Amino acid sequence: MTQNILHLENVTMQFGGVIAVNNLSVDVNQGEIVALIGPNGAGKTTAFNCITGVYEPTNGCVSFMGEMIVSNHPQGKMKKLYAGENNGLYKKVLNPTPDRITKRGIARTFQNIRLFKSLTVFENVLIAKHMRARQNFLSATLRLNYREERRAREECMALLEEQDLLKFKDDLASSLPYGLQRRLEISRALATEPKLLMLDEPAAGMNPQETQELSEFIVQIKNKYGLTIFMIEHHMDLVMQISDRIYVLDFGKLIAQGTPAEIQKNQHVIDAYLGVVEDAQD
Repeated sequence: MTQNILHLENVTMQFGGVIAVNNLSVDVNQGEIVALIGPNGAGKTTAFNCITGVYEPTNGCVSFMGEMIVSNHPQGKMKKLYAGENNGLYKKVLNPTPDRITKRGIARTFQNIRLFKSLTVFENVLIAKHMRARQNFLSATLRLNYREERRAREECMALLEEQDLLKFKDDLASSLPYGLQRRLEISRALATEPKLLMLDEPAAGMNPQETQELSEFIVQIKNKYGLTIFMIEHHMDLVMQISDRIYVLDFGKLIAQGTPAEIQKNQHVIDAYLGVVEDAQD
């Protein structure tokens, strides 16, 4: 039986008179690669920000692994989700800040790479690994958990080796070529041991060869770490090649969903987005 890992129900995000996301409902199942596509300004990154606690939605809710992580229903009572599971009751995470949501198993990258550029490759990954540390302030100050610290460092070294970044471990993150900076950002997200990895335009700024290598890399890490992946992407070759399902936004509203084959044949999507992309590539 397919297990739902992420559920958005009627998520709306309004900034003044502008509705950036309009009544969006999305399901992502365990083990899938699901893409969210649409023109610039369609509300894709805003939707990601609502999931990860950057924004509190104007209305709607987000549940992850059967627990409510974001909820705001000023327009009425929340309906029970998935009746029959957990007796239809969901826990609500109070103050769903990005760090708390990360600790629950959601990691993300950003359209504009956000590495600690003055730190080394190794230090970037080690900081993320500390999200899973069990030490408190006192034990950290007195260095009582040196075994945990040593284990974290060993795990970071192993992760860098797996991602072919170990030879750069002492280099500043800012010194890496663009493609390797993107790989480092994804590796840093992996260090938080996520169940769901959210990628915001991972192929932005890449040439065709780099985009193909990224496609293979995403599939590789999905299989190796047992991940579910939810991504925003404009490179349609990448989206169509590796996605199991696709959601399409236009002006904040969902206009289509389906398999890559279904989306490619959807005239509404072609008119709103795919035709524009093809014209831009000519």
